[in-house]
Amino acid sequence: MINLEREIREQPSVLSAVIENNTAVAEQIVAAAKAKDVAGIYFAARGTSDHACIYAQYIFGILAGLPCVLGTPSVFTKYGAHVDLSKYLVVGVSQSGKAEDVLEVLRSAKADGAVTVAVTNELSSPMAAEAEYHLYCGAGPELSIAATKTFTSQMMCLALLAAKWSGNDEFLANLGKVSAKAAELIDGLDGQLQAIAEKYQNMPGAVLLGRGMSYCIALEGALKMLETNKIKMKGYPISDFHHGPIAQLHDGDPVFVIAPKGKTYDDAIEITGKLKGVNADILFITDDADAVPEGTTGIVIPNTGCELTTPFISVLVFQILACKMTIIRGIDPDKAGVINKITITK
Repeated sequence: MINLEREIREQPSVLSAVIENNTAVAEQIVAAAKAKDVAGIYFAARGTSDHACIYAQYIFGILAGLPCVLGTPSVFTKYGAHVDLSKYLVVGVSQSGKAEDVLEVLRSAKADGAVTVAVTNELSSPMAAEAEYHLYCGAGPELSIAATKTFTSQMMCLALLAAKWSGNDEFLANLGKVSAKAAELIDGLDGQLQAIAEKYQNMPGAVLLGRGMSYCIALEGALKMLETNKIKMKGYPISDFHHGPIAQLHDGDPVFVIAPKGKTYDDAIEITGKLKGVNADILFITDDADAVPEGTTGIVIPNTGCELTTPFISVLVFQILACKMTIIRGIDPDKAGVINKITITK
């Protein structure tokens, strides 16, 4: 079994441990940040970790009404500017904890007197040492080039923090159910995703669409597919795709629409109607079998009972599909090629 497949399959056990391992620290972070009366959260990250932070932007906004900024580390490192972050909770996210530009944001924020947090998969990393608090992914070594279990464990760390911040016990309980639902998908959709991988093994590219809670998965799913299979993929928010990008589609082009039942489901149905109008090949990912539109290929994922936790499950579709396509296409996803596992941006 290749590392990528093994690490995808480890996610249920990894996710089940995140809450237990980080609850006490999350409570300390919330207490410190609220005592300081922070104005919002400033996230600093790169790549896959950026996508975890976009997920966190939504849940903190929805559950806590807290403004969140996805930071610009190059402002600090390339332009030498000082951004006053003293009134923010500053969260640096990196699987390795070695991202130098993210580390510089934490250093600057700490000098400003901000409450600082690192979210990493390495207890002894520079970011973990620099930040006042550390949320630990605890995913174990991730050897595959593509991040899978560190992405979902980062999301879980940030979701736990949002649950504690908002005091939302219902959301916290739903987080506790994610592990079992992830295992259900991994065991239950293997055959269907194998067939889809075989059908689309030679596609030159595809578009992934999601809105709201699913937007981060449109981005992350596209990244997993392109970095493992060297296929041109692009993720868009459904709301933006109407305004120009839909013009890129040709007859038969594959489009993945991420459409869990919830606040943005109607948007998914609306864009699906337009996609039919240009004769796109539509794969419709939803958690309600009765909600799959006619004329699309439905991929029905387990229902988590909470729209805010569906990203943990929907991302597995793209991780597994990416993995299966590498096997079919004769690509070793565990070899670097032009990509390094740890990319140090400055």
